[in-house]
Amino acid sequence: MKINSPLEAYKFLPATNCGECGEATCMAFAAHLIDRSHKLTDCTPILEPKFKKKYEELDALLAPEIREVEIGVGDKIAKIGGDDVLYRHKLTFFNQTQLAYDVWDTMDEKALVERVKYIQDFKKFYVGNFLTVDMVAVRCTSNDPAKFASAVKKVVETTDLPIILCSFDPAVLKAGLEASKGRNPLLYAANKDNWKEVGELALEYDVPVTLFAPNDLDLLKSLAKTFAAMGTEKLVLDPGTFPTGKQLKQTFTNFVKVRRAGIDGDREIAYPIMAVPFTAWMAHDDPVSASYWETVVASVFTIRYGDIMILHSTEPYAVLPELHIRDTIYTDPRKPVSVDPGMYKVGEPTADSPVLVTTNFALTYYTVESDIASNKIDCFLWAIDTDGIGVEAAVAGGQLTAAKIKKGIEESGFDLKKDTTHNTIILPGLAARLQGDVEDETGANVMIGPADSGRIPGWMEKNWPPQKK
Repeated sequence: MKINSPLEAYKFLPATNCGECGEATCMAFAAHLIDRSHKLTDCTPILEPKFKKKYEELDALLAPEIREVEIGVGDKIAKIGGDDVLYRHKLTFFNQTQLAYDVWDTMDEKALVERVKYIQDFKKFYVGNFLTVDMVAVRCTSNDPAKFASAVKKVVETTDLPIILCSFDPAVLKAGLEASKGRNPLLYAANKDNWKEVGELALEYDVPVTLFAPNDLDLLKSLAKTFAAMGTEKLVLDPGTFPTGKQLKQTFTNFVKVRRAGIDGDREIAYPIMAVPFTAWMAHDDPVSASYWETVVASVFTIRYGDIMILHSTEPYAVLPELHIRDTIYTDPRKPVSVDPGMYKVGEPTADSPVLVTTNFALTYYTVESDIASNKIDCFLWAIDTDGIGVEAAVAGGQLTAAKIKKGIEESGFDLKKDTTHNTIILPGLAARLQGDVEDETGANVMIGPADSGRIPGWMEKNWPPQKK
């Protein structure tokens, strides 16, 4: 049974307080084992032969409730599963949903390569990071192993993204495996008719495999037990994705049942789950409706336990909602999203340029920076360390104070009196009550800017440069 307490983990550690793990005490290290910010192998003493039994016991007790499965190789490897909780606020969700977009073997070669490159290169900058898609799913629509192998070969030559080989025909899958040797693709899929042949392929090539049992959880569990008995636990479960009506509700229920059973300790079904929002294209003839419902289904199962998905529409209006909701759900609630505190230059500021203060909460910082940069305002932007908390909350909670602003200025090495001609700081409107304290702490002139950074351009026109006193 999994342990969730640092004290329980501590009992298995050598308790030398050697510090080789980077922590001052073994208890501190145990706490990091529980929240998965450290690995057990970071503890050098427990790797000694005399502690082998304790290492093996603790390693098993720390293993996630849902098995982690790896797809692909190298820097682009996709990890799915590995969760311990049903609800993010109880800990966090660890491996974000992997989004695979399809190509098919009856495509013209040029169109196939262009689509793969588009999938590979798609990215959107958001709150300090680029949102990207993860995988390519190669579908066999020709029923021809040779044609499928040719398409798979072209895909692996074009991208290093992980791939999914999609067919219920074992001969087709074998051809795809031969064309993608060394790439550790995911097989899709084994079902009640082909399980033996596909299972043998998964074992022979040592690759992960999806088990498909639409709306039949008993069959799904039976397949999982059978494959485990055959010798592989590199399994992904597909309970079927029905994109409309009562069947969509049943799909939702099935996902919850499978994940709840796994979290509650049923190891026979504790595997990552696949959703296939692509099925919306089978239920809707109109491309606009199909794309819309595909995005809706993807969003639903990003929230409810879909560890990997196969999708079709690569239009930005479909992909961006999928990426944004995934980024939101898989943001670690234990860690505020923040930027490094410090002085940042926006544009090409000079000694006459304004100096603005904000917090290091990433959403606040990048909103302010974007509003300034898009209006071509050259300035210095100070991100004060508020533990990743926004302006209004940081002022109320004491994370943004005059002393913190002074400290941030001093640590940046920026001298307001020497490096500017105006010795002036502009505080955000929501921090107006700090004006007097900041003036006393820093000796600088303090102006109060707008509460909304979108109004900075208009405010600058009226108030900058400051009038000399």
